Formats: sequence, structure tokens, C-alpha cells
Amino acid sequence: MLPLLIGGILSVSIYSCGNKQEEQTQQAKREIISVPDRIEDIPSLTGAELAERYCSSCHLFPEPGLLDKKTWGEYIIHRMGHYYGIYEAADTRAGILEGGRAGQFVEQANLFPLQPTIDTLLFEKIRTYYLQNAPEALPIPTREAITVGLPYFTVKKPPYRANSPMTSLVKIAAPNKVYISDVGRSSLSVMDRNFSIKRNAPAREGVSWVFESGGESMALVMGTFNPTDMNIGYLMTLPQERGGDARILAQDLQRPVHVDLGDLDGDGQLEIVICEYGKHTGALSWWNMDPTGVYRKKVLRAQPGATKAYVVDWTGNGRKDIVALFGQGDEGIFVYHNQGNGNFVEERLLSFPPSYGSSYFELVDLNADNHLDILYTAGDNADYDPILKDYHGIRIFENDGTNHFTETYFYPLNGAYKAMAADFDEDGDLDIAAISFFPDYKDRPAESFVFLENDGNGAYSAATFQDAAQGRWIAMDVGDVDGDGDMDIILGSMVFGTDFTTYFDRWAKNGVPYLILENTTK
Repeated sequence: MLPLLIGGILSVSIYSCGNKQEEQTQQAKREIISVPDRIEDIPSLTGAELAERYCSSCHLFPEPGLLDKKTWGEYIIHRMGHYYGIYEAADTRAGILEGGRAGQFVEQANLFPLQPTIDTLLFEKIRTYYLQNAPEALPIPTREAITVGLPYFTVKKPPYRANSPMTSLVKIAAPNKVYISDVGRSSLSVMDRNFSIKRNAPAREGVSWVFESGGESMALVMGTFNPTDMNIGYLMTLPQERGGDARILAQDLQRPVHVDLGDLDGDGQLEIVICEYGKHTGALSWWNMDPTGVYRKKVLRAQPGATKAYVVDWTGNGRKDIVALFGQGDEGIFVYHNQGNGNFVEERLLSFPPSYGSSYFELVDLNADNHLDILYTAGDNADYDPILKDYHGIRIFENDGTNHFTETYFYPLNGAYKAMAADFDEDGDLDIAAISFFPDYKDRPAESFVFLENDGNGAYSAATFQDAAQGRWIAMDVGDVDGDGDMDIILGSMVFGTDFTTYFDRWAKNGVPYLILENTTK
């Protein structure tokens, strides 16, 4: 899936094993027995039973109906086989591994065995099960048409254009202060509400997140945009004055995409939580400062796909916990309960199938009951030739008051990449702004951006602006950019891929790099 930029970075996720304990179990199994699972050991199991047994050991069991027959046959089953040491050709394994440090990280994780760890006949039964039961095509979701015209917003575009914009970040930091980062130009800029660039600085292959709060100002630099296990990302301070010094706080990061801060160990200092999306390897970690002033890494979950994390007192006991989304392989939302003294206990809140492409989430009280709900999007679609998925879209999971969640709303949105809640129309309830990086450009280009207006009773009506697909929106932020007290929206465009020929030339030649939906409520 794409590593989910800006709340996401285009991932190249695959059906990978889901947790460290499972990896250790599989490693112990290989050390204890000298032969793989053999067909004579489990002769009576059907293909469905075998799929349940093997696939569920790594992530939520993927039903055959989640993908079409072609995608299973040409991509996913092959990738599943790689994790069991089954390769299509003698050089397949070597082609999976990158050179240098990146390949060494994958080898150290022991993800791709040199020899099969499952009998090939058993694996063939699993393959047959999926190919026989997968549909030729996924159903097309039905929904009401998206109304064209936004009653609360005016579309503002910059007076200039860009060839092949590669915007990785848009961030409204304060009225008249917007951060913009472009991967292709390896830059981070500060822009005013009229699109005038006030400051510009180099940033290796793009900034994925900017953190500003209480005088702290930091930029998280991916290091490389392309899917890789290379660890060249870093977190740096941002000087507030021209010519000021920047300082590296954390480095050797694997495609980091999100950062949050909070006092996790009760020492009165802010610790750092970083999501390293990676590729085959990655991590969710927290960093605390040692007596010498150097931040040290403590891994919470050594898995790829860490997408976004909140530092929040989840249980109201006075200690800061961590709530995080993983969008690759073992997809789900996890809470890391702070036990004090730097110790955390993991609890899984929600699980999603590995084909979902979890792309973003927010913790927000959507129903005004004083409990944090979950606003979630699934739509990352870059692991294989993109297909329309009827389960892509925006979901709301309501909190019952004890941090147990039930899905209460689903809006189908092909390729949904981000959704943010705010009271845009100033009527006392929360509306939702959403973007799609993989919309149905052929038949539904209007779903590139969707504004869901809340009627106050948990029902939403969808609208968009004229020519919503004039950019390929991968970045979005909400804030008061003009200082008038209402919430504006900024969108950032990234020209990625060549699969949408109707729009590609338009995006690539004098494309709109970003635009502002200026709220006219006030």
C-alpha cells in the first residue's frame, strides 16, 4: 500500500507476519524440527482449513472475496509463499532483498527462509482454495451521488503552477503560516495564506510530518520516498528564526511518517514517539533523553507499517499511553498502556484484513459523549495494480465509554487516504473532510475530495468542489489559515504513477501543487 504520506506514506505492504512473538515462535519451530510441515502430518485439512491455519498466524484471516482472482493469482499468493520459503524462480529471493544495510535488516529479521517451511503440496492446496473462491471482480459500491459545490468554502489556488508536483506535506501551523514539503525537490517551505513562500530549506526526499506545540518545533524527514528498508530518515528541530541552528534529535530511521510528543515516564520532560513505516521492516518506538542529552530508542513493536500514533492518557489514570495505527500486513489499531517506569503493555483495539490498506486515523469525540471515538480510513492501494475495493472508505468506531469500539458508520470511498473531523459549518457538530489518492478516476473523479456534512444525528451528506480531480491529493490539513476563527482546509498534490492517463499529463505539466478551501462561515 502506499507509504502513507502525511498521515501516510506510500507503503509497499504485503501479507507479512504480524508480531514479534509470532516471528520468534516460527523461528523456534524451524530450529526444533528439521523438515517443514508435511502433507502426511495433516492429510485431512482442506484448503480453507490450511489457509485459516497459516494465514491467521500472521494477521487477520483474509477471506477470498477480499480480492479478485487475478490479484490473488498474480501477486498475493506469490508474496505469501515468499514468507514460507517458496519462490517462483531461483533468483526470486535475491530480487526481494535490497543491497547494503536495507537487505541486512531484512535478513536479520529472518522474514524470507532459504528453504521451504511448508510442504509445497500443502501450499498448493491453499493456492487452489483462493483461486477457486475468489470473485472475478469485486462488487462496485453503491451510494448517493456526490453533490458538486461546497456552500461553506471558496477554492483558492496559487498563482503559479509546478511540473510534476510531489507534495508530501501540508501543515497549517498558525494563521498565515503553512508548511509545505515537496519530495521531488527535497524541500521544506513556509508559506503564507496567499501562497507566497517566505522561507525554504533543503530536506532529504521530503518531510512527512511537522510537530509544533508549546514552543517545540520539529520536522520528520523520510530520507527516501521510495519503498525501502534503508534507515536514512531523521527527526530534526526547526529553527524559528532565519539562520538559526537545526539539531538532529533521532536518526537512522526507516521511512518515518509520524511523530508525537508527551511525558511518558513522568520525569517532566517530553519523550518522542516515532512511526517508522519502513518496507519489510520498521517499528513503533519511543525515545527518551539520557543524562547526556541524547535521545535513546525503545521499541514498542518491531513491525513495518506504523502509520500514526497519539500520546494520550487513554484510561484516565494520569499516565500517558500511546495509541497507534499499523497499516501493513497485520493491520490494526493498538494501545500501549503505560505501566510506569518506561514499561508498556500492548492491547489490540481493532483488527483489519491485510488488503484494507489502512491509511489514517484520528481520535476524536464524534458523538459528543465525552469519550474518544475513532475516525479511520482504508484506501492504500499501491501494492499491486490498483483495483476498486468496496470496503475502501471512511469508518467511525464509537467508544462505549470503556474503550471498546463498534463500527457505527461507513462511507464507501475508493482509495480513501485521510479523513479529518472539525465543525466546519459552525453548527455545533463535527463534519468530516476526506481525500482519496486512488479514487475511481474513470467514473467518479469527484471522490478525490469529499466533504461530509453532519446533520447532527450521525448522518452525513457528501459534497465536493468543481473539478476536484485537478490535483492528485495525497496530503491534507485543517486549520485556521486566515485567522478569522473558522476551519480552512489545504490539499497537496503528488504526481505518482502513470495509471490514470486522463489526468496524468494535466497533473505533470503545470499542475496545481496545492490549494486552499477557505472557509467562508465567518
